[in-house]
Amino acid sequence: MSKFIPAPWLSLFLLVFWLLLQNSITPGLIVLGAVFALLIPLYTNRARDFRLTLHRPLKALQYIVLLIIDIILSNFNIAAIILLPQRKVKPALIEYPLDITGEIPTTILASTISLTPGTITAEVSRDGRSLLIHGLNVQDPEAMIEQIKNRYERRLKEIFQC
Repeated sequence: MSKFIPAPWLSLFLLVFWLLLQNSITPGLIVLGAVFALLIPLYTNRARDFRLTLHRPLKALQYIVLLIIDIILSNFNIAAIILLPQRKVKPALIEYPLDITGEIPTTILASTISLTPGTITAEVSRDGRSLLIHGLNVQDPEAMIEQIKNRYERRLKEIFQC
């Protein structure tokens, strides 16, 4: 049974959440929701194998708050670029050398970069030692690297002790 339903509580939650989002209960929606509720945990089952240890949970909370603030500020910067077309945009691809180790911290850093408007993580190197980042408006690539190292990567090293 656990092979076909690896996370029964998650499946039940997904089904109920699906039906709440639909705002109605019909046989078709129940069947479709049940299919999603079974397939999503099966598809994501491998991700639950990773054990995550937060060595500094309060720092993790601070990181989330910092990220939310940075997302809001970056949205204003992107809006200014769009609304003020006289501003010079200087896109760039940057190879960012990683100091952190581990799949989860690297994934969190790559996601953080992609969540912040104006930047996106395009690729993680095969050896896992660098990220390829596209920046919409990069005046100084070295300054961008230092900003990411000081603002995000340093905090992730503290949170995960990596």
